[in-house]
Amino acid sequence: MAVRSRSTSTIAGIALRTPYWVFTGALALIFLAPLLWTAVASVSPQAGTNQVDGWGFGNYETLTRYQAGIWRYLLNSAFVSLLTVALTLLISFFGGYAFARFRFPGKNVLFLLTLAILMVPYATLLIPLYVLLNEVGLENSLVGVALVLTMFQLPFSTFLMRISFEAVPRELDEAATVDGCSPFGALWRVLLPAVKPGLITVGLFSFLAAWNDFFAPLILINDSEKMTLPLAVSNLRGQVQGVVDYGATEAGVVILALPCIILFLLLQRHYVRGFMSGALKG
Repeated sequence: MAVRSRSTSTIAGIALRTPYWVFTGALALIFLAPLLWTAVASVSPQAGTNQVDGWGFGNYETLTRYQAGIWRYLLNSAFVSLLTVALTLLISFFGGYAFARFRFPGKNVLFLLTLAILMVPYATLLIPLYVLLNEVGLENSLVGVALVLTMFQLPFSTFLMRISFEAVPRELDEAATVDGCSPFGALWRVLLPAVKPGLITVGLFSFLAAWNDFFAPLILINDSEKMTLPLAVSNLRGQVQGVVDYGATEAGVVILALPCIILFLLLQRHYVRGFMSGALKG
């Protein structure tokens, strides 16, 4: 009887979980199908491309010869993305700490004004920012692009870091102070490890946004050698009558997507923990 009841409960459990498996499997197929199709198309034979016979990497060879070369655009994108991540992490870390731990007049108003940037349409600010960058000598500059992308990342990043710091009990700060730590020492030795999941989430978000951004480089960059990878891939055209080289374009999309996929898989656990920071607080 015990064996029969155990098998019955097992069958019932499988029956209850089957809809969940079907639903999540269907979602996975929906999201993975375009990526898989792109990867296959980048190495499959296609008319009008550099890979017309058999399977191979002819389309990737086309990318290496496109204008300044794919490596140049990869370096440009990496520079912009890493600089954006560094600036976003630095500013949002101290900003989130200040909003979470200090009391000062107008704190909540200032925080709401920071979040209000999220309500401003992204595209409407690019032209004024282009004029401003010209005034400070950062026109047609990768540094200027990174500064603009950082500005748009800061509201959400500061918000996330604030709730990450608020999830850490204040008793830890007090215990570190009693043990002889200065406020900066407590921040560095105690609070920094505690909010690491939030920092990883902020860094990952910043990298993905900067790496994939197309509109800011389109407006702010006019030198073909300073183009980022998304802009270079979008400009990839055949040399005859402007026909799009779909094989090389798909190869560019694969190269563009790979760092994002790898980073997300490596940091997925911290990414989820960062989003959960503060969710169960209080």
